[in-house]
Amino acid sequence: MRMRIRVARPARPMSGAFYCVSGTALHPTSKEHQAVKVEIQPDVRDTAAQLGTGVPYGLKVLAGQLADDPDMGRPSGLPGILTVRVDGDMFEDCPDPSVGYIREPDRIEIRFLRAAPSTESSTNAQDQAHEQEQGRHQHRPADPAAAAVTVREIADAWHRITGWLKHNAPDSYAALRAGANPAAIAALEEDLGIQIPLELRVLWLLTAGDEGSDGWGCLPGNRALMTLDTVAAAYRQRMDTQAHEDTLNADRPEEERITVWKATWIPVVALGPADSTSGLYLDAVTGYLGRWSRYNEGPGDELETLVTYLEDVADMLEAPALATRDKPGLVGGALVWGSRLDAVQEARWQPLTG
Repeated sequence: MRMRIRVARPARPMSGAFYCVSGTALHPTSKEHQAVKVEIQPDVRDTAAQLGTGVPYGLKVLAGQLADDPDMGRPSGLPGILTVRVDGDMFEDCPDPSVGYIREPDRIEIRFLRAAPSTESSTNAQDQAHEQEQGRHQHRPADPAAAAVTVREIADAWHRITGWLKHNAPDSYAALRAGANPAAIAALEEDLGIQIPLELRVLWLLTAGDEGSDGWGCLPGNRALMTLDTVAAAYRQRMDTQAHEDTLNADRPEEERITVWKATWIPVVALGPADSTSGLYLDAVTGYLGRWSRYNEGPGDELETLVTYLEDVADMLEAPALATRDKPGLVGGALVWGSRLDAVQEARWQPLTG
């Protein structure tokens, strides 16, 4: 059963304790007990405000409870991530938010927040389905410590990117989808028939794709992080293409056989929000990115991981003068990269400096 935390708005602080805001967290303190510091990521606060007017307050109350009881959550499908759900009935306009957090010895960091069905029956049904999917698909890495590092690296890199977008390119920030539900990722995993690598699972929990701003994605080359639906469609199309090649390969000499797709390749990034003719895939076996194209000009390894790719994007945004892969700039409130500009765009494009 998913842990449900019922919290009520207190009329006044309990005797001997008080609630105080420290940095990004609300936590109780007293003379007898020093609570663990609880940090809430800025994009989590943004999501809370979008889910309902009562959600930000409910999140603060939960942060206070976590400060006193850091292990109140239950293990999720990700190493080092615990989850709890607040009973939204206790707050006005608060649709049962589910919270994911990282537990460390001296601090807690709330990383994920998403709405859940408000009725008990639908919640229980979703919980049971989720737990069944986790039982079949949960990734159990050989090195839990390394997996926990991967979780942190992906989340940190993506938070750097979205933090920059929020303050400098609000149109591009608004085009990012909310994080995917774990059940949706499990369903995609079932559809593809392969295990989704941990780093990609973490990224999709943070965002389920990029809708694009005026046709521009927020990644270098104005590429876009693919939605789960487009991932599934592109994967099936590429597998069908390879099946056709396999038929032809049966009559070809071994050295002339063509491989345009492997079952372990997962499309992740597309040429644009509405253009999936080419992009980047993640190899579930090697962990490296590679280039793919519907025109079959041949794949190419990027020889970098999803972590290093996202970190490089964040570095280029924060220090554009040092960018080598592509040059970031702005067109109005949208992030636009300089490598794919037409004449009209170029006239409006303002390259970033610094």
